[in-house]
Amino acid sequence: MSNFERKFGKYAIKNISLMLIMCYAVGYLINLINPLFLSYLTLNPYEILHGQIWRILTWIIVPPDTSNLFFVLIMLYFYYSIGTTLERSWGTYRYNVYLLSGMLFTVIGSFLLMGYCYIFNGDLMAAYGAKDFFSAISFYFSTYYVNMSIFLAFAATFPEAQVLLMFIIPVRIKWLGIIYAVMLGAQFLTGSVYSRFAMGASLLNFLVFWFTSRNHIHMSPRQVKRRQEFKKEVKRSTGVTKHKCAICGRTEVDSPGLEFRFCSKCDGNYEYCQEHLFTHEHVKLY
Repeated sequence: MSNFERKFGKYAIKNISLMLIMCYAVGYLINLINPLFLSYLTLNPYEILHGQIWRILTWIIVPPDTSNLFFVLIMLYFYYSIGTTLERSWGTYRYNVYLLSGMLFTVIGSFLLMGYCYIFNGDLMAAYGAKDFFSAISFYFSTYYVNMSIFLAFAATFPEAQVLLMFIIPVRIKWLGIIYAVMLGAQFLTGSVYSRFAMGASLLNFLVFWFTSRNHIHMSPRQVKRRQEFKKEVKRSTGVTKHKCAICGRTEVDSPGLEFRFCSKCDGNYEYCQEHLFTHEHVKLY
């Protein structure tokens, strides 16, 4: 993806996790003030084709269902924390691609579900009316599974990291990831066709990520700490550039937020930025 990075990497949205959390906060506020208004923001392909194109974006505001304010605050903080960690580890561009592709797949999935309903659920649609029918099933497409894709990506990248379950019990994140994956699998097998479309579309980005990156994505908390320390050193350095990526040619002067590492698997002193460290082809002289 280096060619795409060179062309579009500068357009990547920094701190996109914070923007997503702000959207959730707006959604929860709307839900407290006027819950019925959320029905005008959902991902409803029928209404989109009838002129309400804002729904392509505003469905992100519709928050996952919950009535516990304390749980909402904890959830928002948790997803902000793991999202920003992934962005620092992968790089802003790759994290943008991962998150935005999940949203794009969700939109595409909603239109595929619409086509499926017209082909196989014509009688049911005729009984309820297409407008009311798609209004009812539009709530299946929410940010819940987008959040799950972020969590699963974090568990795959940092399997040895620990979280405090119930603020007391230390648990490695990989076990929570396995448990949630099993739960999602059970929901997919036992759920309705509508939930299957929503789940499959929203989690497709994680499946693509897992099958293309599973051999070189794992990081330990110690590696994360070293990256943060190196980032501070780069910010303090001035004058002649000390680091340059062998793929994109960027230095710490061009992008002060970038981290650089030498690859131990390449023959020679080849240094790469954080966005190419795990994706480059190893240089072998013999």
